[in-house]
Amino acid sequence: GRSVCSLQPVKAIQLLNRLTISWISANALFFCVNFSHSTRIQSLQVDSVQRWMEDLRHMTEVECMCVLQAKPIGVEEDSQQGELIVATGIGAGDHVARNNLQTLLRRALVVSTELGKMFQRLEKGRWQRVHSTAVRANCHVRSLVHEYSVARSTPPEMQKYEKTLLEKCMELTNITERCLHTDDEFFLKSMREAIHEILTDVSDSFSNMIDMALANEIQVLIKQIESSDSVHTIGSAISNLLSLTQDGPQLCSIIAKEGAVVALFKICRQDRFRDLYAHALRTVASICCVEEGINQLDKVDGILCLADILTDENSVEAARAEAAAVVAQITSPHHTSTQHLASFLESMHDIVTALIKLCESASCGEVFLLASAALANITFFDSMACEILLQLNAIHILLQACKDRQRVDTPYSKDQVVTILANLSVLEQCASEVLQDQGIERLLLLLGEKPSSSSPSEGAACERVQQKAAVTLARLSRDPDVAQMAIQLKAVPRLIELCRSPTERNNSDSVLVACLAALRRLAAGCPDSIEAADHQQLIKPRLVDSFLLCSNMEESFV
Repeated sequence: GRSVCSLQPVKAIQLLNRLTISWISANALFFCVNFSHSTRIQSLQVDSVQRWMEDLRHMTEVECMCVLQAKPIGVEEDSQQGELIVATGIGAGDHVARNNLQTLLRRALVVSTELGKMFQRLEKGRWQRVHSTAVRANCHVRSLVHEYSVARSTPPEMQKYEKTLLEKCMELTNITERCLHTDDEFFLKSMREAIHEILTDVSDSFSNMIDMALANEIQVLIKQIESSDSVHTIGSAISNLLSLTQDGPQLCSIIAKEGAVVALFKICRQDRFRDLYAHALRTVASICCVEEGINQLDKVDGILCLADILTDENSVEAARAEAAAVVAQITSPHHTSTQHLASFLESMHDIVTALIKLCESASCGEVFLLASAALANITFFDSMACEILLQLNAIHILLQACKDRQRVDTPYSKDQVVTILANLSVLEQCASEVLQDQGIERLLLLLGEKPSSSSPSEGAACERVQQKAAVTLARLSRDPDVAQMAIQLKAVPRLIELCRSPTERNNSDSVLVACLAALRRLAAGCPDSIEAADHQQLIKPRLVDSFLLCSNMEESFV
């Protein structure tokens, strides 16, 4: 993942200083990484007329199969003409592996949808619809199994699941048919329990069979990566893997378990495949959204490989940017396992140095976003990273980047910058460097960050920028010079406006808490900077009382 999503505010200033930034930023970083990735992934584009013709073909096939089994199809009022979304037969087309995988996924979605409908209709006792849905599901499963066995030699383990699944599907069709010819409530109740049990078995067997089929297809792609010397063939296989990672974490787990991460890092360790580094690392970053992917990365010393690519002056910017994306992914606080971070610490100085250089030289906003997101994550789990960044003049580099719209062009990038500044601000020597580079002016500009569109994700990013800018200002205001500069630049009126006007902070409670904390820190050093009425409502009461007062304010009170 690539974005930082806001969570709950902390309850007191002390907790705010320690937790608010890391918790909220961690979630946002996760979103930003995924957001940036998804914008670069080219999903399968199918002409609408072609898709309609494919759907029509399959719907006709299902109807024919049903008629051959003497199971007429009834028209249901809640059925939709286009609910059967199925592609051409498995194995068709020039790109066999891609077609097999995508067709499997589509057919799996269709069967899963039908099984879900059966569960719902069974609970409501709609026996006619339960039976017709069982017939359709049976047809879809048989068609899938037949086409897959024609296209591939089915492994013995998978054949066992196929046999059990087909038997259960037929049993489900027969038992639901029996329920159409009786009104005996006691019989129907006992049948409902039996059907529910069979339906559960069908769902489990189908899920296991699909997982094995997908694993079989993924193995084909991985063998192409490991055995081929053709850049084109390997690149095509990597593209197919990358496309699969966009279908969710369950598929990423299967891809990782089949050894994709190991195969991709072998590519990244061979100079002759330099042109594939960026593509391979992008796929690794996607796979590492799950623990299995990170574990595989750790086993093959992937962090050392990432450090080599990041520090290699001959590496192209795209490869270094994707290496930064992998670093951001594996350092995300969302991961429960931290075992891989032990090896990361050994290379941390080299990686941090390379990342801040990448921020400085980034040619576009996406590269800067990936590098800064990685740095923001790193500053959470080790204070040494903050000290290294200060030594590398990171504050100057980041504040200068904020003036360059080519690099910092979205609220997501600003979110990463202010996250790093907030984490650096716990160090005493940070205040003087921020003052030297006019950082207080930049923080006040960030307090005014507003979305340029109605996008919910962009609005949430702006809230995080405001909240972290306020927290950073509160931390830095321990230094009297910073506090005095903030007051001279009219930070107090802006903070009061954010507290009193819900629309200014997009009704965000986390922004409110941070602004109250910053106001109280400034008031402690310069009591005369706040008027009596504001002091009475925003400073004098307990923090929670001021919070409740401001969170319940109507716009007319501003």
